[in-house]
Amino acid sequence: MSVLIVIPARYASTRYPGKPLVELTGAGGDKRTLIERSWRAACAVQGVDRVVVATDDDRIRQAAEGFGAEGVMTSESCANGTERCAEAHAALGGQYEVVVNLQGDAPLTPHWFIEDLVKGLRAAPSMGLATPVLQCDGDTLNSLLADRAAGRVGGTTAGFWQRP
Repeated sequence: MSVLIVIPARYASTRYPGKPLVELTGAGGDKRTLIERSWRAACAVQGVDRVVVATDDDRIRQAAEGFGAEGVMTSESCANGTERCAEAHAALGGQYEVVVNLQGDAPLTPHWFIEDLVKGLRAAPSMGLATPVLQCDGDTLNSLLADRAAGRVGGTTAGFWQRP
């Protein structure tokens, strides 16, 4: 199965305009933009045929191409990252059997997490969609829920967990 990772990135975020181009200093002192760090994380995933940055902003496309990524322009009308990924996939010919949406602000996503997701999709080719989850204990879940209630996270936090 052919695998494409699409990193959706837009400049005109309402919460943090220009976020993909913000430089972050790594532990070794190296400065790289958020979108470059996300792209590097995607490139570390084994078994992937192609990694692209999908954007509606030429500044992001130019920055991506400047550090070696392939940029795919999408329309401004995409309502979310999923729509941007679908549009990019179509622009690339629509031939990939697995398309992974790796958000442009997720550079800490471990390669094994995406590899396991792809492995699961390959094992069940009739599956049209998969959402990866991590099991956590009650204390960790409560901490995540408290962060979300305080506005410190914007991701999805499930309200259930399973005891080991």
